[in-house]
Amino acid sequence: MDLKAQVLAELEDLIGVYKKLHANPELSGQEAESCKLIADELEACGIAVTRNFGGHGVVGVLENGDGPTVMVRGDMDALPITEETGVDYASSVKTTDSSGNEVGVMHACGHDIHMTALVGAARVLSKCKGSWKGKVLFVGQPAEEVGAGAKRMLAQGLFEKFGYPDYCLATHVIPQIEASRITVKSGPVMAGIFQLKITVRGVGGHGAIPHECKDPIVLAARIVTSLQTIISREINPLTPAVITIGSIHGGTRANIIPAEIVMEATVRFSDPDTENHILEAVERTCRFEALSMGIPENLLPVVEVDETMRLPATINDSDLVDIVREAAEENIGTENVLEAEMLMVSEDFSLFRTAGSKKIYSCMFFTGATSAKEFNLSREQKSKPPSLHNSRFCPPPEPTIKTAVTVMTGSVLKILR
Repeated sequence: MDLKAQVLAELEDLIGVYKKLHANPELSGQEAESCKLIADELEACGIAVTRNFGGHGVVGVLENGDGPTVMVRGDMDALPITEETGVDYASSVKTTDSSGNEVGVMHACGHDIHMTALVGAARVLSKCKGSWKGKVLFVGQPAEEVGAGAKRMLAQGLFEKFGYPDYCLATHVIPQIEASRITVKSGPVMAGIFQLKITVRGVGGHGAIPHECKDPIVLAARIVTSLQTIISREINPLTPAVITIGSIHGGTRANIIPAEIVMEATVRFSDPDTENHILEAVERTCRFEALSMGIPENLLPVVEVDETMRLPATINDSDLVDIVREAAEENIGTENVLEAEMLMVSEDFSLFRTAGSKKIYSCMFFTGATSAKEFNLSREQKSKPPSLHNSRFCPPPEPTIKTAVTVMTGSVLKILR
């Protein structure tokens, strides 16, 4: 079969699907209409569909004789960002978030492209059954942005009900390369994450008599500084890792020393050993900084891990990477297949790889999402295109969708042949 011709035949209609998804984004946990659209599209391909699985998730099963099982995943949720792209299909959606605030909603992370790639792969694969044997699971996943969607689908028995895949594939858009290209690599490609709440306690009192108090603000400042030395002095410089204190709250007036400060931190890592080392080091640092200030044992800092935002690193298996790279080189050209760099952002796609009793071979490749014109202009001006989670992020639909669908479908075909 001529894959490029098949994708080109679907492209105009897929761009229409994309623009509808882009104009109608939904926040994590609210993806009801996106779920319906994806489910309807899969059913139109003759695929057996289960709706509202693990929240507003979609699972489509396409079987075609004996062979391996491949899972293709596309995430569906958008972000609480007001769009400023100016395109005629821009989102004007406003909704209420989980805190009861009215917010603008935008597909600023490219999940509309990911959903469109899922639909495109389903269309092409369903029309060329003579070219492959096996089973494909099409998974529209909700709530990726809050790290909950994959967990919910797996907890509801995704693989037990629909079959354990031998391979899992996904793509993610990336604005750092042109839309006609992809990047891919073996090993860690996205960081693991855990988030911390650190409650720093002390003895409050009058700001004019600090010697009668134990100041948690001073202790918090010392902890913030000392935590950075975990990365700079305890972790191998060649091992990617980040600790960021993103929130500090406490105190009410200038002349009152409070009794408590609450800090929140995000930690990123590339492997389990680094994850465990950082967590132990954070607990140790908080404890001994407090003891050095004379804080009593019953008031030592409390370090809590937010398990709802704890994910392993996203790791690509080399054998599957080789297949994806070969499929991409054959269909979009060797010059358009680049070596990826690890990103310190995180993805719950990582959970599928270790969900079964055996390792599931996994690969996430990155699809370029900046037009050649904008890419060249950015280089001339020594600037950068709008990043993910930016109100002006806007992939050029035609080359981005064509590249994502072609490489995704080509990879599945190469596996199932």
